Amino acid sequence: MLPALCIALAASFSAPTAMAGENPGSAVAASAVAGPTDGPVGGPADGPAYGPELEGFSYPFPVSQYRFDSQGESLHMAYLDVPPTATSNGRTAVLLHGKNFCAATWEGTIRTLTAAGYRVIAPDQIGFCKSSKPAHYQYSFQQLARNTHALLDSLGIAQATIIGHSTGGMLGVRYALMYPQQTRQLVLVDPIGLEDWKAKGVPSLSVDQWYQRELKTSADGIRRYERATYYAGEWRVAYEPWVQMLAGMYRGPGKQIVAWNSALLYDMIYTQPVVYELGLLKMPTLLMIGDKDTTAIGKDAAPPEVQAVIGHYPELGRRAAAAIPNAALVEFADLGHAPQMQDPPAFYKALLEGLK
Repeated sequence: MLPALCIALAASFSAPTAMAGENPGSAVAASAVAGPTDGPVGGPADGPAYGPELEGFSYPFPVSQYRFDSQGESLHMAYLDVPPTATSNGRTAVLLHGKNFCAATWEGTIRTLTAAGYRVIAPDQIGFCKSSKPAHYQYSFQQLARNTHALLDSLGIAQATIIGHSTGGMLGVRYALMYPQQTRQLVLVDPIGLEDWKAKGVPSLSVDQWYQRELKTSADGIRRYERATYYAGEWRVAYEPWVQMLAGMYRGPGKQIVAWNSALLYDMIYTQPVVYELGLLKMPTLLMIGDKDTTAIGKDAAPPEVQAVIGHYPELGRRAAAAIPNAALVEFADLGHAPQMQDPPAFYKALLEGLK
């Protein structure tokens, strides 16, 4: 049952106003995954506090809201709709963020694609960032795909290239399976869900357990986890705003409703694998894999013998490419879970070359 405090906060913030991997917010969980570091990970001990819908955090492009009813709730989905800055090629790219990312973290990719003639749509999914965080919602990748399709339909977009990163890769696969005619091409950037963690022995965590873990989210825990997993042991000042973006929601007045939705989303990710359906994808699919990625949901809660056999991205990427009928694989040998942020020039070059 949703804690009483969380219900109260949900009621307070239900009216619209303006995290892929283990539990990166928990310092304990993050250190268990990251292990020893080869130097200090810099960053402020504290930072700004943001509202439960990232009030106070500015995006690099104007934010629009798509309002709709779902599961008896009046919701709003924040999204970026950025026109091409060069001669239009008539195509639209839809960018699906990961669990610990937002539409804003696609900034460089948006600028690259719009400069190449694309219109770009980048939503914040329900439960994330600047979108609604309902107190009661049955999260599924099917539901998020339907929400995204309804948004695109409202914008008059009949077909798009779907680009999903991390958890957004799982959503991208589900979207492409549900709407194959509307998916011109599928691009999966270090998608999670290329293996079934529960089948490999990662223990189940209840929503209540996820919630308690999420309440421990801190900037330090996020930073250490991201350094180890997203950036293959590297850290740069440019990554810090994204740490503060996430941590700020857990410092603000909506901490409980943010943590509750995050817990529900982790349960969705763990219980709804897409790996068994990769062979059903018919559209051209581009896999972009950082070989030093080690992401696996619940990895820190698994016994050592299970940790040893999950999150091997070179193997997972090649296996996925073999399973998808019309797939191309690009590997970044020295990059981690977020190649678009760790080495933008290499990522953008490969992305533009791989788009059909």
